[in-house]
Amino acid sequence: MELRDYIRVLRKSWVLIVLLLLVGLGAGATYSLTTTPLYNASSKVFVSTQGGGTSQELAQGNTFTVARVKTYADLVATPIVLLPVIGSLGFNMTSVDLAKQVTASAPLDTSIIEIAVLDPDPVRAADIANAASQSLTAVVQSIETPEAIDAVSPVKLTRAQEATVPSKPVSPNVPLNIALGALIGLALGIGLAVLREAMETRIRNERDVEQVTDVPILGGIVFDPKAKERPLIVHVDPRSPRAESFRSLRTNLQFLDVGRTERSFVITSSIESEGKSTTGANLATLHWLMLAAVFFSLTPICGAQRSQTTWVSRGVLDSPTS
Repeated sequence: MELRDYIRVLRKSWVLIVLLLLVGLGAGATYSLTTTPLYNASSKVFVSTQGGGTSQELAQGNTFTVARVKTYADLVATPIVLLPVIGSLGFNMTSVDLAKQVTASAPLDTSIIEIAVLDPDPVRAADIANAASQSLTAVVQSIETPEAIDAVSPVKLTRAQEATVPSKPVSPNVPLNIALGALIGLALGIGLAVLREAMETRIRNERDVEQVTDVPILGGIVFDPKAKERPLIVHVDPRSPRAESFRSLRTNLQFLDVGRTERSFVITSSIESEGKSTTGANLATLHWLMLAAVFFSLTPICGAQRSQTTWVSRGVLDSPTS
């Protein structure tokens, strides 16, 4: 299909496309209104090493913390960190359920761990994020401290940013959902329109005939909703577009295979009531009118007083001189 074919399909099926576009808009809006809003709160924890006065020890400590940050971030979603959070906040849930709401990330080559929490309650989201950062600090301190007496953990976690209560939900994103719904509806509408056109096998116009056969088209008759009321259009309204269509067809038939003296044309169709009789009657009327006009326009040649006899034979005008 060419570009103009797609444009024709869009113009032909614009009602379907607009309908599905509106359905997509409605679906996106409905989803946004029925989805429970979720709020995001986050806290940040800074990881550092303790001790080490020389520059070499500080560099080694920095390398050590960067290497351990990813491990500490993975600890956030484990029961050893989340169970103290559940206990301190008094939640009636398991650590597995809470882990679905908590995520932790560590930017590359940094000593920062960000703990993010999604929850329908903005206050609870902030409380969970703060409690998780505090629990992580205590857990790492316990894990990294050697068992020796008066031993000190080489790693220290400090809460660098406390989670605040969010004022706006991060989900659902109403404008995005509506835009996606409209886009999906528009795509479905265009896709169905193109699919319907591709599966269409009926012949509706001259262009459809040209696509299925190489036989030349002699003419096309303009559609007239009142054709049943005035079938003989060339007589009732000879200046109408439909009458002009019959005259064009008559002319094309007149110059078809002009080398033959005798010609016959069959007018047929696949089913009844498709206009065979109407077409034949209008063509016959036009042919008769053409012959009659020529017949009555004949005059004595060069002022001769001889009587002239003119007749029509096999569609050809003859005018003998004797």
